[in-house]
Amino acid sequence: MHIGFLGLGNMGGPMARNLLKAGHSLTVFDPFPQAVAALVEAGASAADSPAAVAKAKVEVIITMLPTADHVKQVYRGKEGLLANIGQGVLLIDSSTIDPLSAREVAKFALAQGNPMLDAPVSGGTGGATAGTLTFMVGGPVSVFDQALPILSAMGRNIVHCGAAGNGQVAKIANNMLLGISMVGVAEAMALGVALGMDAKVLAGVIGTSTGRCWSSEINNPFPGVLENAPASRGYSGGFGTDLMLKDLGLATEAAKHVRQPVVLGAAAQQLYQTFSLQGNGGLDFSAIIKLFRGEAKA
Repeated sequence: MHIGFLGLGNMGGPMARNLLKAGHSLTVFDPFPQAVAALVEAGASAADSPAAVAKAKVEVIITMLPTADHVKQVYRGKEGLLANIGQGVLLIDSSTIDPLSAREVAKFALAQGNPMLDAPVSGGTGGATAGTLTFMVGGPVSVFDQALPILSAMGRNIVHCGAAGNGQVAKIANNMLLGISMVGVAEAMALGVALGMDAKVLAGVIGTSTGRCWSSEINNPFPGVLENAPASRGYSGGFGTDLMLKDLGLATEAAKHVRQPVVLGAAAQQLYQTFSLQGNGGLDFSAIIKLFRGEAKA
């Protein structure tokens, strides 16, 4: 199948490579030439604009973009995708954006005759490289079934979450919980160590008790507890603080539209905002423990 892919960053690049490995042909675009060059070397064809991707007679277009503004510009701009593709081309947006924006773009695409899915992912750069991502997909079931073989080349868990925008709902709800749980684990670990307990022993107790969660067991924020966690390599790699801050912002903003209280989500957002403003935005989000240990940059 001939697929267009736009957005070849830390997530999009490995996802596109897995599509090539699965035997698909790709036409790719990214504003950074080096990202495009790396995919061309792997076997893709290059395009110099979103419009050029749309005009390349692709059957499917996948986007992995930073923000809702980027998504709207790439899809709805005068030189964007929808102004340059024919009817029937399947559109899959794997960006993480707010549900209202996802529904707006999907409605515009459908009116033009292009089925569209919102399909944000979970699993990080490791999952993108290994092809084990979880896709949370919003859109009609018939379109989901059409896209399933394509998404399966990039992910292991492909979940239909309901109508358009519901993939984004699942993503921001999950990541809000992740941010909250990491703050809780960081606070608990910092307290236990301050009271004189060994960090590995405490993590082991939590890992076999009721406080057990992904943030304690897989990405424990205390240095040295888990050899392969970002905390043990200076909080490099992983899921950045600024990315978590973005997702928490999406969750709290979406909550306002439906008047749904997200008290803990808002508190986590404020903590990550403070941490980011102190110059820590590039660190893995588990580095939030530095706030509780008095190690954050001033």
